[in-house]
Amino acid sequence: MTRQRLTGWGRTSASLSSVISPRNEDEVAAALSGEVIARGLGRSYGDAAQLAGGVVLDNAELGGVSAISADGLVTVGAGVSLEDLLALSIPQGWFVPVTPGTRQVSIGGMIGADVHGKNHHREGSIGAHVTEMRLVTPIGAMTLSPTHEPALFWATMGAMGLTGVLTSVTLRMIRIETDQVLVDTDRFGDLDAVMAEMSRGDDAYRYSVAWVDCMTRGSHMGRAILTRGDHATASQVDDAHLKAPRAARLRVPLDAPSGLLNPFSIRAFNELWFRSAPRHERDEAQSLATFFHPLDGVGDWNRLYGRRGFVQYQFCVPDAAGETVVEAISRLSSSRVPSFLAVLKRFGAANPAPLSFPQPGWTLALDLPVGPEKLPGILDGLDELVLGAGGRVYLAKDARLAPATFAAMYPRLGEFLALKARVDPEGHLTSDLARRLHLGSPHG
Repeated sequence: MTRQRLTGWGRTSASLSSVISPRNEDEVAAALSGEVIARGLGRSYGDAAQLAGGVVLDNAELGGVSAISADGLVTVGAGVSLEDLLALSIPQGWFVPVTPGTRQVSIGGMIGADVHGKNHHREGSIGAHVTEMRLVTPIGAMTLSPTHEPALFWATMGAMGLTGVLTSVTLRMIRIETDQVLVDTDRFGDLDAVMAEMSRGDDAYRYSVAWVDCMTRGSHMGRAILTRGDHATASQVDDAHLKAPRAARLRVPLDAPSGLLNPFSIRAFNELWFRSAPRHERDEAQSLATFFHPLDGVGDWNRLYGRRGFVQYQFCVPDAAGETVVEAISRLSSSRVPSFLAVLKRFGAANPAPLSFPQPGWTLALDLPVGPEKLPGILDGLDELVLGAGGRVYLAKDARLAPATFAAMYPRLGEFLALKARVDPEGHLTSDLARRLHLGSPHG
């Protein structure tokens, strides 16, 4: 056991925890006698995988990957990284059904956050593709599936580790013929235009995502680059092969000076990025890494935000509340609070998980450097805006939400807390996030 100062990927809200690395379910069970939380690769942005004064269970030793069956089933240790799984599966012609924007996540962490990707509008979040998982709780270890203990199975999706410690997960993978994606790119001069096109045309594509410029104002507010595509077949590309993505060859060696990412530098970057994109391009072959995980090409890229770190704020709102996206970007652009990265996507149907984030409609993710005096007030105002539209904020990105706001955004919270109390009657499973949001008991 070691004492470590832990943060999320945003590098805010640090706390000191005792860290151990259990190797099997017996060692996990032995650790559940006090306050604990599981941790993967630390890529949730806020305080979900840390516990001030408590014990953090690093899942790195919970490894192992089974052979992939003829119909795509694979059982993976919760501590296996997505990068390592893809290194094994892609050469065999298999890809994960849902991937977040980085390969540097553990499989257990993907379940804890019920991650979504560029294909949620058609294929949902990762929970829809899990057939079975092993969960160690304070009352014992159990196997969960959509048909065996289904309420607890779904309660674990998106619960940020608060129902137990995952040790293995069985996923259904998808077949691919190449390691490339055929991509269509379109450039739009304003937010209304890109949102209209996404509403009209996204269903024709398996994957869709838009980069949005939050620094422009007036008639060009929210100009965007929309990229959509699907896996290339062997007959569609000249050089068909199945190679796993390479690890990052560049790293950020030290923290950037505070203020490097400011309204001026971000505006200059956004101008260059927007102008370099094609206005209208079809069937461009891109590697899996380029299309799905572009930031993985630079290790420790979060250090570009400096020692103060950054907030990633991601919300979703129903289809009928699309104007909320427009208003959020309008507030950012007019306030001059810089957002280095803004990503807009469409969500499809929600799954049965009470704490799963996605719901049908729109989701916008914003990377916001810590520092501007207006930032806390802007975020509080966005909370009110999103809540008023019937939306919610993503727990995997959150480090600052108030408990009352969270409870209002997640109306099935009481159902989740009752299930948690059944498997964790003494409240051993907790975290800095859980303490902040009052997730310790059925009564909050």
